[in-house]
Amino acid sequence: MLELSFNDPDKLVAVSHALSTRSRVDILRLLSSRKMNVVEIAEALKLPVSTVANNVKVLEAAKLINTELLPASRGAMKVCSRNYDDIHIAFNLEKAVPKGTLRVYEMEMPIGHYSDCEVHPTCGMANADGMIIREDEPASFYHPKHVGAQIIWFRKGFVEYLLPLELPPNARVEALELSMEMCSEAPNYDNNWPSDITVWVNGAEIGTWTSPGDFGDRRGKLNPPWWLDWTTQYGLLKTWRIDAEKTTLDMNKVSDVKLSDLKLMHRPNVRLRIGVKADAVNQGGINLFGRQFGDYEQDIVMKVHYSVQED
Repeated sequence: MLELSFNDPDKLVAVSHALSTRSRVDILRLLSSRKMNVVEIAEALKLPVSTVANNVKVLEAAKLINTELLPASRGAMKVCSRNYDDIHIAFNLEKAVPKGTLRVYEMEMPIGHYSDCEVHPTCGMANADGMIIREDEPASFYHPKHVGAQIIWFRKGFVEYLLPLELPPNARVEALELSMEMCSEAPNYDNNWPSDITVWVNGAEIGTWTSPGDFGDRRGKLNPPWWLDWTTQYGLLKTWRIDAEKTTLDMNKVSDVKLSDLKLMHRPNVRLRIGVKADAVNQGGINLFGRQFGDYEQDIVMKVHYSVQED
């Protein structure tokens, strides 16, 4: 659920604008059950592809949908998926939230603030000003400068984060969401370079996503001027969601891991590990993007959907 209020007027205006036309509402309706590319949406709504593409940009800017570029018979196609099933707008700032109402605890963790790692070359990291460490030296990943990283890459291994979890003692967690921009890690770049990227939460392996490639066919929207054109440019924004029954990735089920397997209320943090296993079929590495690289102005975002139970 997306929570909106007057406490964040910019977000409220952006979402309201995105929902202000029938065409964009119709696009969200089509995406309620499955992913669709721009051409499929245009055909379903009997609209020009250019019109749908412009409306998709508005919905994406409001973060109501995710988009990713996937290989097609001719070039690439933009595939869209919906981010939320419900939107709640609180107009009364003074009114207390009733018990049992779904709330959201949100935490954004900078990609450089990992608490543990084990990486293998090719590997490295950079920020908006330049390289932070020497490339292909795994020991350098423990240098204090790593906290400033805005892009991190390695061929095999993992990085692990401890995300603070500050919920009321009588909270009941309904779902946990984790989103991050990432792709494979190839020499320079290679749009056709699959990599099996696995995610663990509190020690439980929630699933593996096979990244189709290391994307460099165009510059990333946020990349600093010094970043070279012939290397990795952007990733895909992936959203993992664990609820009482299953784990999904971009709304598609990927495993039977459920909330009870994570034991969230027994610890003060969420331990998130992202990596490529030594026995992965596709050991194509990983690039992890922060706010100043790639296409999405975010680091690792965790959202915990919860309700407060009656005393």
